[in-house]
Amino acid sequence: MGKTESGAIWLDGSMLKPYDYWQYFRNVDDQDVSSFLRLFTDLPISEIKKLESLQDQEINEAKKILATEITKICHGKEEAERVKSAAVATFENADSSLLHEYALNKKQVINGIALIDLLCATKLESSKNAAKRLIQAKGCKINDNIVFNVDYIISYKDFTSKSFIKLSAGKKRHIKCCIEGADTIH
Repeated sequence: MGKTESGAIWLDGSMLKPYDYWQYFRNVDDQDVSSFLRLFTDLPISEIKKLESLQDQEINEAKKILATEITKICHGKEEAERVKSAAVATFENADSSLLHEYALNKKQVINGIALIDLLCATKLESSKNAAKRLIQAKGCKINDNIVFNVDYIISYKDFTSKSFIKLSAGKKRHIKCCIEGADTIH
């Protein structure tokens, strides 16, 4: 939880997407999981004690439960399950149908859109300078392939046989960029 508005954990879904809310709690420090389960969830103490006994990689299961339970309270059960499924799809390389979507019109794709501009438009990055730094640090991916060129232009060739691309900023921020009204490209 940061000092700036961009680092705040907002309860309002219009200020912080439920997916990002879930991700925040999924990524808390291991040492905070126990106290957060006790403070922020309605889980029975017996279940919390079982989760507290998890060690090493198993603690990640407790973090997923923590994130889902907290998201249920703030955004509802259905939304919590949806964002959990989206996270699993994103990080376990499954179907990307649950990722947040950003619509591109065909004209943008035909003309080409600068990757830096798309990173800003999708709010994966807050500025063009931040987008450039991300690319230079090899933290930007299109369809899980690292982009090395800060002047990269996204065009139809990036969409392969699908009507969307998966755009990633770092390991934890992803968005599905779709061409409006397109089922497939070819």
